[in-house]
Amino acid sequence: MVEYIIETQDLTKVYGNQISVDRVNIKVEKGTIYGLLGRNGAGKTTTIRMLLSLARATEGAILLFGEDYRKNPKQTYRRIGSIIETPGFYENLTGEENLRIMEKLRGTQKRGAIMEALETVGLHKEKEKVFANYSLGMKQRLGIAAAVMHEPELLILDEPINGLDPVGISEIRNYLENLCKEKGTTILISSHILSEVEQIADTIGVMHEGKLLEEISMAELHKRNRRYVEFQVSNENKAALLLEEKHGFHDYSVHDNGHLRLYSDFELRSNFNRLFIENGIEVSKINLSEEKLEDYFSKLIGGGTIG
Repeated sequence: MVEYIIETQDLTKVYGNQISVDRVNIKVEKGTIYGLLGRNGAGKTTTIRMLLSLARATEGAILLFGEDYRKNPKQTYRRIGSIIETPGFYENLTGEENLRIMEKLRGTQKRGAIMEALETVGLHKEKEKVFANYSLGMKQRLGIAAAVMHEPELLILDEPINGLDPVGISEIRNYLENLCKEKGTTILISSHILSEVEQIADTIGVMHEGKLLEEISMAELHKRNRRYVEFQVSNENKAALLLEEKHGFHDYSVHDNGHLRLYSDFELRSNFNRLFIENGIEVSKINLSEEKLEDYFSKLIGGGTIG
């Protein structure tokens, strides 16, 4: 039987006449990483705030660890680590001092938990620097350290890699993957960086205008996504017309900047290449690829990107 650490039932949040979250049903399986995707204003952060009891739901139910989150909130939220938006710390204190305060507020921690958390996010050498002098990336990493130092069973992260450079992003991604695989921590991560979610998530949920459009495992998504041959040409519209007129070929899509994707008859790509060249169309690239999460997201919300 599948065990869900997070489950929402028709979760709804209304501000005045504005429906921010509209009857959302999310299921996050134990020991997995769940990626929550959506444009700014899609309702992701509001959903997370309700999960963390930072905002009250207008309607619907929230189950955490299989129980109503209101049943024993003190015990329930001790089992959760979180970072939402920009972490708030005391500006005049060091990173280590800030974590010491959190340790006291949460109660007993295992010995060495603070230094272990600082090492995890690469801040152990900066432990004496005051928070006011931290870069945005350092502030974000300290927030992650605060979220994980008590070894939570559930980790909820809203845009956790904001402000991080590529090396920092890779380090945090590897840490989260290891945390899930080695300790069985369940992770809900909201991010606008689709390529990172694609690498780390077991399941994704796509929100748009307050609704959860789809919830799908990455394994199923990879099965569903189509392979294609992509041509980069000097005139994609003329190339598409030639495919239809000369070969009766219609299984393609036209994209910006001279990109043309063919979803079948891959063995004919050299013929198509010759056809384009003979008709004065320059071909600068031919790739055999598979649709990415960005393509799936764009189709699902009816065009555009997540940014």
